[in-house]
Amino acid sequence: MSTMSTMTTADFSLQDCWIDTGHGRIGEDFDARPFEFAHSLTDHPLLQIPSLMELATRTVKSRPENLYYDMGEIRVDQRWDEIPERPFSAIESMQQIQDCGAWFLFKKVQQDPEYKDLLGEGWRRIKAQLGKDLDSRILREDALIFITSPRRIATYHIDRECSFLLQIRGTKKLHVFDRNDRDVLPEEELERFWTVDKNAPRYRPELQGRATTYILRPGVGVHIPVNFPHWVENGDDVSVSLNVNVQFKDTLRANVYRANYLLRRLGMKPNPPGKSKFADSVKGHAMVPVMAAKPLLRRFKGFLAGRGA
Repeated sequence: MSTMSTMTTADFSLQDCWIDTGHGRIGEDFDARPFEFAHSLTDHPLLQIPSLMELATRTVKSRPENLYYDMGEIRVDQRWDEIPERPFSAIESMQQIQDCGAWFLFKKVQQDPEYKDLLGEGWRRIKAQLGKDLDSRILREDALIFITSPRRIATYHIDRECSFLLQIRGTKKLHVFDRNDRDVLPEEELERFWTVDKNAPRYRPELQGRATTYILRPGVGVHIPVNFPHWVENGDDVSVSLNVNVQFKDTLRANVYRANYLLRRLGMKPNPPGKSKFADSVKGHAMVPVMAAKPLLRRFKGFLAGRGA
């Protein structure tokens, strides 16, 4: 029997704005700059370790593609494709989370029947504070849960999404850099990120002093806009965090980076996005058929491989 059978989401404020929208410029700062906020989900039963163990068991059985985990010593500058092999199964690792040096990512948590209200009425009320007609701009939205062993590092990276990261249990340091600082995040790395390599952004330890460091404790969260570089140092206890994020429909800026990547490969020195609205428009629209053709090309390559071509 589920331990959640006697609770209602209304009892734990999922129907209300569980993010404190009292931040004076939340609409202006959303996806423009990071900011700290308070939240009310620290004691929510669904976000406690026993319930998360149940979630892990259900996810492994019914949606295994939505549970990622890794283990071992991780560097701040480690690429995702350099992660050590995992000696234990996901459930075994969860049972040893205090000592095994693991990092868990539960994706699309709202698809689990017990967690569907995470993106329900409370989230809709939050979005109403973020900007008029925000829903019309969103391509997809997701609720993720991170569970991290003590003293584990989450590597330096950037995301396609903007997110609200809510600390539920434990303490960790979140280091966030400015996406507009071209010493930290050169145009070439942005171009590669949007086109061919999610690991393209490179950590530069000599620039660590330019980061803003947030101390995340239970009840505290941070908004991280699209492409703001960041990395995380976990504290001395198991950490649980909820991440709610959105990816926007507007692909123009991303397509400009993709066009610039191709132009740079041809030996040119393209202007970055924002220098010319006309040039951005031409580049962005030129990439539309290219991006549309990519899935067809992948399927064609698979077809040829299946025929031994």
